[in-house]
Order: sequence, then C-alpha cells, then structure tokens
Amino acid sequence: MADNSTLVSETGRSLLADSSVLDSKIIETSKENVFRATILDVEAEEMPQIETRVALVQEAGKREELLKALEEIKTPYIKTDTIEELGDSDSPEFETIFVVPDFQAPIFSNLCKADCRVIGPPVVLHCAQRGEPLPFSSRPLYCASMLNLVLCFTGFRKKDELVKLVTLVHHMGGIIRRDFSSKVTHLVANSTHGDKFRIAVSLGIPIMKAEWIYKAWEKRNEIDFCAADDDFRNQFKVPPFQDCMLSFLGFSDDEKANMEEMTEMQGGHYLPVGDERCTHLVVEESTVKDLPFEPLKKLYVVKQEWFWGSIQMDARAGESMYLFEKSESPDFKKSVSLLSLSTPNSNRKRRRLKETLAQLTRETDVSPFPPRKRPSAEHSLSIGSLLDISNTPESSTANGETPKSCARPSKNSTPLPLKQSARWQVAKELYQTESNYVDILTTIIQLFQVPLEKEGQLGGPILAQEEIKTIFGSIPDILDVHTKIKEDLEDLMINWTESKSIGDIILKYSKDLLKTYPPFVNFFEMSKEAITRCEKQKPRFHAFLKINQAKPECGRQSLAELLIRPVQRLPSVALLLNDIKKHTAEENPDKITLERAIESLKEVMTHINEDKRKTEAQRQFFDVVYEVDGCPANLLSSHRSLVQRLETVALGDDICDRGEQVTLFLFNDCLEIARKRHKVIGVFKSPHGHTRPPASLKHVVLMPLSQIKKVLDIRETEDCQKAFALVVRPPTELNNKLLSFQMTTEDPRKEDWLKMLCRHVANTICKADAENLIYVVDPDSVEVNTKDMDSTLSRASRAIKKTSKKVTRAFSFSKTPKRALHRALMSHSATEGRSPSSSNQSYIGSRLTSTSSLAGVPSPSLVSLPSIFERRSHTLSRSTTHLI
Repeated sequence: MADNSTLVSETGRSLLADSSVLDSKIIETSKENVFRATILDVEAEEMPQIETRVALVQEAGKREELLKALEEIKTPYIKTDTIEELGDSDSPEFETIFVVPDFQAPIFSNLCKADCRVIGPPVVLHCAQRGEPLPFSSRPLYCASMLNLVLCFTGFRKKDELVKLVTLVHHMGGIIRRDFSSKVTHLVANSTHGDKFRIAVSLGIPIMKAEWIYKAWEKRNEIDFCAADDDFRNQFKVPPFQDCMLSFLGFSDDEKANMEEMTEMQGGHYLPVGDERCTHLVVEESTVKDLPFEPLKKLYVVKQEWFWGSIQMDARAGESMYLFEKSESPDFKKSVSLLSLSTPNSNRKRRRLKETLAQLTRETDVSPFPPRKRPSAEHSLSIGSLLDISNTPESSTANGETPKSCARPSKNSTPLPLKQSARWQVAKELYQTESNYVDILTTIIQLFQVPLEKEGQLGGPILAQEEIKTIFGSIPDILDVHTKIKEDLEDLMINWTESKSIGDIILKYSKDLLKTYPPFVNFFEMSKEAITRCEKQKPRFHAFLKINQAKPECGRQSLAELLIRPVQRLPSVALLLNDIKKHTAEENPDKITLERAIESLKEVMTHINEDKRKTEAQRQFFDVVYEVDGCPANLLSSHRSLVQRLETVALGDDICDRGEQVTLFLFNDCLEIARKRHKVIGVFKSPHGHTRPPASLKHVVLMPLSQIKKVLDIRETEDCQKAFALVVRPPTELNNKLLSFQMTTEDPRKEDWLKMLCRHVANTICKADAENLIYVVDPDSVEVNTKDMDSTLSRASRAIKKTSKKVTRAFSFSKTPKRALHRALMSHSATEGRSPSSSNQSYIGSRLTSTSSLAGVPSPSLVSLPSIFERRSHTLSRSTTHLI
C-alpha cells in the first residue's frame, strides 16, 4: 500500500480534499512560473525542451508488450532495477516516468517519497491502444479503470478503511470530492442515512458499496475494463432496503408473501408486526384505518407506495412523502356531525346536509372507469346539465361536476325538451361509453407508456424500447381516432335533432379503424406475454405496475385488463349502433347510413380476424422452424399454412429406425417428417435477450403431397392398433416405398386424420375424389405389427442397431476428408523415400485389411438382426409392389 503522503499533504490537507483542486493549483503555479520566465527572459534565448522518457523498473523491463507499446507511441525508454542506477533522474533535461508493475513493492514507496511520476503497465498499454501520449498525473496511476469518474464517500467511520479506498480510486484514475455536487458520478455509501444519500437518490446518482472499488482493483490488469460498465456496476449497487427491517400490515396472504420475497431480493429483512427491531411498517391504506399499537418514534409508518417506489427507483425513497396518516379529514368529520343531528326539521339544515353529501360525492368519484356490471351505469348521472332531463341548478349539482369535454358552449345550443326519445337515450350511451373509452386509453398512455419511455429515469430505463413497443403497440394511433370520434359525437349531442346522422361519424373513420386495430388485436396475446415475462424478470417493472395500478385513475385494474379494452370496443360499438337503428324511424335517412356503418364495422372485425388467423399461422410456421433442427429453408412460403401436427412411432426402417418417435407436420401442400433428437444441445438466444428452447426434433424429409400415391388405413386388430401407412414414390426412386406409422395420441382420431390428409393430397394433385385415395388393408398384407413396440426385445434391438451404426461410422473412410488423407500420405512417403502411389496403395490395402478383419469378428447380435431386417424389408417391398 502506498504511503499516506500520497493522500495527505505536508500542509495538513484533509483526507477527502478534492484532487481537482490540487491539479488546478499545480497548473496555476506552472502558468505563473512560465509567465515570470517570459518576463525575465524576454531577451534571453528560448528554453530547451524537456524530453520525456520512461524507466521500466524491474520486471516491467522484461515484458515485450510494454516495449512494443512504447515504440508505438514513440516514447524512449530505459530499463533499471533500482533508482540509484538512474543517476540523472533529477536532470532538468529529462522528465522521467517510472513504470512499476507492483504498487505494493518497496521501490514504489521510495519513488513516491522522492516525488517521482509513477504509472502502472496497464496505463502504457491503454495509451498505446488508443494512440495517445502518456498522461500527466500528480499521483501514482496504475490503470485507467476509473478514468473520468468522480466519487464521493459517506457513512465511513474508520479512517484506515477510507484511506485505503481513496488510494485505490486514485490509483485507478478516479477523482474524489469531499462535498456532494452535481459533478459527482458515483456515491460510495457505507450507510443509507444522511444528506448525501438522500441527494444521490433524488438525482439518480448510482449508490455503490465499497466492494465495488475492491473488485475493480482486482481487474486492474484488464486493459479494456471500465468500472462504470453497467453489467459490472449493477452487481455492487446498494439495494433499496439495505439496513431495513420491514413489517407489512393490512395485506392479503398472497400480497404479503410476494412483498416479503421482494424485500429479501432487494437486500432487506422482514419481521412480524409489532417487533421492536422493525424500522419500517408498510401499511395498506385502503384497508387499515388505525394502527393496532402505538408506534415507536424510530419506526417509519409508510404507505405501500413507498415500498414499490423504492424498488422502481432502485434506491430507498424518502419516507417523509409516504407517511401513513389516519383518514379522518375535516370534511369527513363535518359530514358525520351533520348526519348525527337529532332534529333535522330545518330546511337550512337539510340544505347543508345535501350540499355536504354532494361535495363528498364529487371528491370521491374521480375514477373514469365504469364498473364491471355495465359500462354506462356509473356515468348515467355524471354527464351534467347538458344531457340530463332537467336543466335546473339543483339537478346539476346533485349529479356531480360536468366533464370538461362536455362543458364547451355550443353555437347553436337549444333547450332540450322535457322528455327525450329512445334513439337519443341510446345515442347518449354511445357517447358516454366513447368518452369513457378515450379516458381509459389516455390513462394507459399517460400513466404507463409515457413514464416508461421517459429519458433520464431514476435507476435507468425500466424496460427496453422493444419491450415497450411490444406491450403498447398501436394504442396511441387508436386513441387519436377515437378522440376524433368522441369530439364528433359530442357536437352531435350538443346540437341534437332526430335527423342528425350517427352512421356518418362511424363511416368517416372506418378506414382509420381498419388501419389501427389489426396490428394491436393480432399481437394482443404477445403483449400479455411480454407483460407477464417482464413482471417476473424485472422487479422494477413489477413495482412500477403496483404503484400505478393502485391509483384511482386505474380503477384498481391491472395493465393487462386495461389493454383488453380495444379488443372489446368495436363489438360493443356495433351492438349500440344496432340499438340505435332499432329506434330509428324508417323515413329517417340515418337508417340506411347506420346499416352501412354496421357493415363497415363488421368488415373491420372480419379483417381483424383474418389478419389474426394469418398471424397465428405465421407464428406456427416459425415455431416449426425453431423446433426442427435442419428444417429446409424452402418450407417458408407465403401460400403455405400448417394444417395439423401428429405424434407417431415409426413402424418401418425406410426413413428412420423402427420404434423411433416421429412427428408429422401436415401443411396444405407438403408433409414435413422429423424424428426426436437423441441429444439436445444449445439454446437459441435472440438479440433482445429472449431465449428459446433448443430444437427437440431432427429433420428427416420434406415430402410434397404429390408424392403420396395411396393412404393405407390398416385394420384394427389385437396385434395392430392405430396404424396407417403411406405409399410414396420419390422422384429419384423407380419403385414405391411404404412408410408405416402408429399414432400415439388420441386427438385427432385416425379416421379424421386420414380424411384430412387425403383431402389435401387431392387438392394438390387436382383430384375431386379424395376418399378414393384411402385403401383399407390387413396388417399381415403389409407386415405391420405394433404389439412388440414397447417390449424389452424391441428396445434392445433398437439399441443394438444404433450401436451398429456408430461402429460403422467409426470405421468409415468418409470420416476422413480425402484432401487431408492425401496430405498425410504425401508426407509419409516423403519421409520414407517412397513414391506417393505405391505408398497410397499399400496404406489403403493395410487399412482395408485391418477393417475387414475387424468386421469379420463373429458377433451374433450384430449379424443376425440386420439379416432379419434385410429379409423382412425384401418381403415388404414385394408385398407393396403386389398391392399397387
């Protein structure tokens, strides 16, 4: 460790004095000296330049990469073992920089006492890599891991520990600030209390553990390492609940278990309610009206928003903003006193009581969301005097405040009649639900999307931009369209007459609806999956949702529940338009317009369904590609769609071994056959970090349906269950092949599967009689048997066959490339002085002899089974030819 003189100056500077202040003083002093020299020696000769040279001390002089790096930056160097060897170290002609490989060695302390410039080998390599000259530093500089980082310390009581940390920071190029300011980039905290900690939280400055500095020093010899890299730095951030003991009051068992788990994940501990060691009591303010005990002065009683806000910010939030208070407000006490009057006979008292209740109603009814039972029920009284039957001031006050969107005066406003028509009532409901829908979309954007997209979030971005786009999709575009529809409906209701056309408004925006809805509805399931995945993987996003979903604007509904509203909106509008049409007179021109509007909405919904079907088909396509290893690229086609997937077991040996698990993917024009992989290696990872399971299947063959000549329905017997076969003729073969399978699943039924397969084969070869492709045959005629598929003998024979294949591959000449074999033979012949041809022939002869002799070793298990399979396949081919 360096001597303390590197940290505390002779004049008694404080331990955490700003290093920048010292550097500036040195610069100012040098400027003054230069200025004085200029004045005194104006007529003197120009001062000679001071040459910079590097002294490689001890082991540093033996490192070739250092010598090469100094040559690249064109800096002269010398090698030395001791300072005494360097007799001219104090010469004014040279500025000597010492490169010391070990800052713990005695020579390092001697150089520091002599006030020499000392750097470490990583600094030289760092400068050479960037083509920069060696830096000037008043302190020893070993590496550049903390270059341009400004650190401040808080909570450290032991001077020795602080001296050690500050020394290491200086050795890595960092700057120390005693007082916290806006220039500080990192706060190193040993405690979560104090002004510096609170300021760092409010400014979003990363708060680090002391371990961060120690671990960065361990990586001091890595040239490209930076202590500020997010992946490295996030490992050592002070967790939000460090030094906190939390208790939870008023939560359900599931919520409490979740919050206790999150507490431990974020560095804290939880205790039962009432424990004296508890530092924070987190209260569910909607269920807890009063505490069951008198809290201690040191105990913080906070709302749950403090808990989730701390996790979202990735730092402990200030408790003063989230303190729990009893819900007894002056207005509430006033209403209770009025309600408890014993003689409410006075009109004045009744009026005061009525006004107080109306005021409480306005203050509590702030949610724009309808109840679950009926969308229009809650807002039937909130439309104000504009759409109410009575326009008296009393009714307006009783019904609550008029929405701002409805408060604009109309140019042609006329008093509404005392009784409105049924058409007007349904039109009012359409406007109310549309207004409410716009409020919901606005809440989704303002409460969720905008904060997530905001730059400069405390603790860094909560979600990546790709994830935000996946979750919210085209919600802003949908909001723009429905805001215009709402404004047009509002003008229509203000200037209402029975001849006003509601259908024209829907027709006006039908193209916009067709453009904005399909992208959102098609990927809605993907949006829900993204929310679920991010909520599980990212605690900050989970906390963000908890905070916002608890706000009254959300009506205590989750983000996924709010996002389903666009999916439900168009069918709801179509139903309301149907109701308006029923109450529209035949002679009203809007009758025909409403019919056209309803048809346009049906077209939009049909287009959405068709688009969704295509999107699902494309997703299924890519699922097949990812699941099947070696899947041909020509499988992907715009006209191709997946019809059915079938799990089977192979009953023959033509395309794979008997008894092997085979999956058939039936497309509208081809059949992909894949077998189960024996070894699954590797995991697919997308650029955004999402992982896919490894391919579980291996491609066998992609067969056009036109190659299927017949489909054989094998009769059910005791020895043959759920079996079928395909008679195919590949273009490269002269004879037909029989591919037989046994279905291993109950769904679909064999009869339905065969009909489905034949129908698509007939469509491919342009035949109308699909059923004529099915032939019912006996198992014996095609020699198919499923009785022994799960027997021990069958499994043993399959294992022997696989072993036989491995042995064959092990001694196959195709394992060695011809070019490599030829080179080996050439080198062998050159060393022994023989011609290549004779050497080649003798080598091949000996190789064949050894291989044939090895193959001639008698093994009943390896000889008898292949011969049996050969005889069986020969018989099977004859029976197939006879059948055809």
